[in-house]
Amino acid sequence: MSLKNIYFILVRPQIGENIGSVARAIKNFNIKYLRIVNPRCNWPNQKALATSVGAKNILKKAKIYSSIEQSIGDLDIVFASSSRIRRVNKKIISVSNLKKKIAKEQKIGILFGAESSGLSNDELSCADYLVKIPTNKKFSSLNLSHSSIIFAYEIFQHFSKKNVVYRTSYRSSIAKKSEVNKFLNFIIERLDKKGFLQPSHKRQSMIRNIHNIFHRLNLSDQEIRILLGIFTTLNDLNNKS
Repeated sequence: MSLKNIYFILVRPQIGENIGSVARAIKNFNIKYLRIVNPRCNWPNQKALATSVGAKNILKKAKIYSSIEQSIGDLDIVFASSSRIRRVNKKIISVSNLKKKIAKEQKIGILFGAESSGLSNDELSCADYLVKIPTNKKFSSLNLSHSSIIFAYEIFQHFSKKNVVYRTSYRSSIAKKSEVNKFLNFIIERLDKKGFLQPSHKRQSMIRNIHNIFHRLNLSDQEIRILLGIFTTLNDLNNKS
């Protein structure tokens, strides 16, 4: 099974902008299929297209259905998003446990209800599981696109086999200790001239703390040069005043 078998299904969505935001959200996490059941807004919807930004292809390929039964007919297992606990005979799981219920080679549907009311109990009867996103108990309602992106992220994480390592494009190498010490000697010499390292019996402790600060920062060559330039400029300004 892969992300190619994941289908997000919006039931009676009311606002075009929300549909566009959902398309954008699922594309962020490489989910390609969006199904829409009885949209309450005009369709196709220009506001949805505008909000989708780079995910217009998701909307253009989205399939429209007249019933939930039709929209899930080819699926193997269906999860329904619900912001509240319902009195229905369904297993309820947290979205963080969704991946534990996804089996290989199954086609998976994720159901979301209308913005104003969510899914009805009759609509929930089509699902195998109800899925709740843990939230503030006093304010549990999430925007449709926010809810969908949390589901998309959890599913994407499940299929991400490698630990992602990000490398910065910053090119300056880490400064050698000799360069850091040269900079420190420069500022300590000037602090001594200004009488900052007083009283004398605390001087060595203050110098040690200054060394600890700058060695701990893991500064680059470029950063050392910038700091040296800053302190040199400040020193020159003080000498002129």
